[in-house]
Amino acid sequence: QVQLVESGGGLVQPGGSLRLSCAASGSMFKINAMGWYRQAPGKQRELVAVITSGGSTNYADSVKGRFTISRDNAKNTVYLQMNSLKPEDTAVYYCNADVFSYGSSSYALYWGQGTQVTVSS
Repeated sequence: QVQLVESGGGLVQPGGSLRLSCAASGSMFKINAMGWYRQAPGKQRELVAVITSGGSTNYADSVKGRFTISRDNAKNTVYLQMNSLKPEDTAVYYCNADVFSYGSSSYALYWGQGTQVTVSS
């Protein structure tokens, strides 16, 4: 099985920064895309940013220029650097990874447990 463990969430003032990490572990042959999503209370989960195994990135319009996604393929880890945070960025942030596991016949999408980010003064 594959596990994704997020860390780095917390409480930050508007204008501040946080860095989220998500480490994948388990019986993995290859990881394709990795991404970050978020879900605010009463809202649907939405894409924040995604990065391919080759390093191509895509961002939600609401975070462009403020957030940066990156990954360390040697560590099977994806990061989300969040700068100039706004109260509307408050949400539970989830990472996911598209993984081809040993013994499987196709890629499968795995999710982390989520980490809370609260932006408030």
